[in-house]
Amino acid sequence: MLRAAGVGVGDEVIVPAFGNVEVSEAVTLAGARPVFADIDPVSYCLDASAVEAAVTPRTVAVVVVHRFGRPADVVRLHAVGQRHGILVLEQGESEAPYDEVAQRRQRAAYLDAKLKGVYTPDGGDGHTYQQYVVRVPGNGRPDRDAFAQALRARGVECRVPVKTPVHRLPAFRQCVSLPETERAAAETLALPVDGGLTKRDMQRIASACNALGGLLQPAL
Repeated sequence: MLRAAGVGVGDEVIVPAFGNVEVSEAVTLAGARPVFADIDPVSYCLDASAVEAAVTPRTVAVVVVHRFGRPADVVRLHAVGQRHGILVLEQGESEAPYDEVAQRRQRAAYLDAKLKGVYTPDGGDGHTYQQYVVRVPGNGRPDRDAFAQALRARGVECRVPVKTPVHRLPAFRQCVSLPETERAAAETLALPVDGGLTKRDMQRIASACNALGGLLQPAL
């Protein structure tokens, strides 16, 4: 995709550091340099203002990754691209059948209404809930990891969506300030909303989460 777009040696490509190391690897394979920009704390996708601040004379493209089933703000991002004459390339997530998306949305709505003590995701327009990602308030990664361990002990499958931001990996380490990326990596946890989950499964997930809520501040 990048080479076909004319990206090559000496170029810079703006990418997210929140997940998807493959994007940065593709930039490197094209001979270019990945430049990391911060994310929007609600969508977890590239923030248009952060992208604009990262543009240099060598910037030729930005790769926008839609995250967890919620689309990025492509209107603002394309506007940045037009202002600076850079390509805006989108990496979409695999589309699920309508019925599966409808089931996920139904289960997500249930958790939205029932969960306490965690910050539930902002659905926004077009969210397909490929992952239902909450934030665990408290002391960042230690509290989030303890919360996840306690959920698993109660039989709830959950996962940390991004364990290490790309700019912290040895192959791509950069001294760059990405506060929203760091915060999201330390606080986020994906809960199951698969179409195969029964009503009893959903009740068990909510009950397990809420049983731990006494140690956390109330959800807004």
